[in-house]
Amino acid sequence: MIIAIASDHAGFELKGAIKSHFPEHEFQDYGTYSVDAMDYPDTALPAARAVAEGKAERGILICGTGIGMSIVANKIKGIRAAVCMNADLARLSRMHNDANVLCLAGRFIAVHYALVIVNTWLTTSFEGGRHQIRVDKIKEIEGERQ
Repeated sequence: MIIAIASDHAGFELKGAIKSHFPEHEFQDYGTYSVDAMDYPDTALPAARAVAEGKAERGILICGTGIGMSIVANKIKGIRAAVCMNADLARLSRMHNDANVLCLAGRFIAVHYALVIVNTWLTTSFEGGRHQIRVDKIKEIEGERQ
C-alpha cells in the first residue's frame, strides 16, 4: 500500500518509528524532516492532497494532538481524516467511516501503542452497507462546499 505520511516537529519521531515498523508499505514522506519547529499545515496539506488525488491509497498525519492535522486534512474534498487515540477508534474509523487519513497525537500516544493503532487502521476494511449511505452523504456535503 502507498501511504502519504507527514508530521510536524511534535510528530517527527513517531513518523520515523511508523515508517520503520511497516516496511511492507511504501511511504511518501511529505515532511517535516527534523524536530525544528514548523507549521503543521505545511505538511498536512500536500499529504492530504496526495490521498485525495489518488497518488496514495491512505495517509497518516502526526502532530502534537492530531487535531490540527485533522482540521487541515478535512478541508480537502474526498478526505475523511480521523483522530484516533486507541485501536478501537482506529478500527471503527475504517469500518464505519471509511477514513482514508489517520491522525495521531505524537505527544500523547506511546510509540508502541501508536504502532498497534496504525496496524489496526491499516488492516481494517470498510463495511459498506448502511455506512456507505452515510459516507455518500458526506460526499454530497463536500459538493455543496464549492
